[in-house]
Amino acid sequence: MTSTFTEPVRTASRLGERGGSGRLGGGSSGGSGGGMGGGRPARRVDPADRAQLAESPVPWPRVAALFAPHRWSIAAVMALIVASSVVALATPFLLRTVIDDALPRRDTRLLLLTVGGMLAVTVVTSVLGVLQTWRSTLVGQAVMHRLRTDVFAHLQRQSLDFFTRTRGGEVQSRLTNDVAGMQSVVTSTATSIASNLTTAVGTAVAMVALSWRLSLLSLLVLPPAIWLSRRVALLRRDITAKQQRLLADMLTQVDEGLSVSGVQLSKSLGAGERMSARFATTSRELVDLEVASQLAGRWRMATMSVVFAAIPALIYLAAGFPATSGGMTIGTLVAFTALQTGIFRPVMGLLDVGVSVVSSMALFSRIFGYLDLEASVREPEHPVALDRSAVRGEVRIEDVSFRYPGAERDALTGVTLTVPAGGSLALVGETGSGKTTLASLVSRLADPSTGRVLLDGTDLRDLALADLSSVVGAVSQDTYLLHASVRENLLHARPEASDDELWSVLEAAQVARLVRGLPDGLDTVVGARGMRFSGGEKQRLAIARTLLRDPRVLVLDEATSALDNDTEREVQAALDAAARGRTTVTIAHRLSTVRHADTIAVLDHGRVVEQGSHEELLARGGRYAALLDAAELPGAPVPA
Repeated sequence: MTSTFTEPVRTASRLGERGGSGRLGGGSSGGSGGGMGGGRPARRVDPADRAQLAESPVPWPRVAALFAPHRWSIAAVMALIVASSVVALATPFLLRTVIDDALPRRDTRLLLLTVGGMLAVTVVTSVLGVLQTWRSTLVGQAVMHRLRTDVFAHLQRQSLDFFTRTRGGEVQSRLTNDVAGMQSVVTSTATSIASNLTTAVGTAVAMVALSWRLSLLSLLVLPPAIWLSRRVALLRRDITAKQQRLLADMLTQVDEGLSVSGVQLSKSLGAGERMSARFATTSRELVDLEVASQLAGRWRMATMSVVFAAIPALIYLAAGFPATSGGMTIGTLVAFTALQTGIFRPVMGLLDVGVSVVSSMALFSRIFGYLDLEASVREPEHPVALDRSAVRGEVRIEDVSFRYPGAERDALTGVTLTVPAGGSLALVGETGSGKTTLASLVSRLADPSTGRVLLDGTDLRDLALADLSSVVGAVSQDTYLLHASVRENLLHARPEASDDELWSVLEAAQVARLVRGLPDGLDTVVGARGMRFSGGEKQRLAIARTLLRDPRVLVLDEATSALDNDTEREVQAALDAAARGRTTVTIAHRLSTVRHADTIAVLDHGRVVEQGSHEELLARGGRYAALLDAAELPGAPVPA
């Protein structure tokens, strides 16, 4: 007769993120609430949920479509819940038989039958509860798996501008907390409605069957008792919200203060004591709130104890008067009291259904919001077949312009450039001139607003993204290594590569000697973001990883800008070796690294203002010569 009500755990961070309770499978007809309301804080619709649904409403058919493949499993769960609730209602009638018939008459056979029946009811409801939990968990996990993988795959297709304008924590929250919270809320909402409605109706019918007079009395007692229960429960609601906000703050402080980068920052700034004091303050506030929460909880439990003591007392009192007892037996009185006490939980659960529905729909709204994002870089509907062995590597940029979303002016305007197969193009210019933007178009990290970028005469937008990434590789100044072994970092580029191939690219990147000297060689863990290695070592590992794909076109985005002179020479030597026989597009930070490029293009405010070889541009005495002069490079033949 009991049921479990599950609701999403909410964090109080201003991101509006949701957390799953961690329990998978939702409500169960065999669960327990533990007193009136189950000890839960009173539930009200979160204003953030209402705002989310007002901004992004969710059509019910779209939600139903997620569960449509599991319709028969859901029907089975509902049938199990109804069956369990109905079977459980036999217990009070068996109890009445024991008290009124079997015991007074000393009828051993009847006593054994009724007690056996009570035990059988318990066994049957327990088995049905296990089956119901199993089936509902399978449904919930299947839906959660589909949403989680769909969101992850869809976000993988988003362009870089989405991730630059979206906080990483928000993406992670929607992918984990929101999806888990949705599964918990939705499965529990569906099973809670079925369980609570069946139990409430069945219990009410059983109460009337036992005594319609006492049932009328319960109708008068139940509403004020439920109101008092919810009223007292609100004492803990605000305290719980404050606790969740502080816990979110504490987790943030732990992440900021105890991560590798956080510890490095605090040590370099001497901020360790200040961060410890801040953490201690948050911890003290949590202590105060926990004390207040426990006191509020004790007051609530005290109120519940009074209510639970008062209601049976009133029933016993009514049973003592001839006008209201109707010749009631003791067995009937005991059975009725048990039913009347047990009706609180399903009634309270039904009162919370509206809140659960709004909560679950708000979570769906947030998840669907990500699924509905249109990727600015899309897979072609009919991709052009690409024979990787036949790719020559000619890159042609035709009248390309590009504007970032929300920007007031173009980042690139009318750019036209050609890099012959096996040739090299260097992009130079001041910060903000559009160099990185142009290079990102060659890698198809973004698509031109107008114009097109061609590879061997084929528009990049007509090539499958997987095919394109196999022939165009990129190395940037912001090297990212996975928190895994050297081997795993390399295999991330080509999982099927052999150890001989790994050592070959490490040799080409001039980092094989370093890896051989590591304690575990290829199996040495690089640490968070490669913290085990220096900047130059990480850069050469990144070069090796890119070379493992053996791309025909190589994009080098200021790959040596953050390095000292000695390290730069080492990495530049690795880059020069990597570039042999490939078409290369290089963004230059130090102009000395691009003197030998076939073509140097000078960008200024998104336009190509000069292009030619190093000698040709120097001879013109234009923008390139001015940049060299400003860089004060030793030995640079700057014209008078």
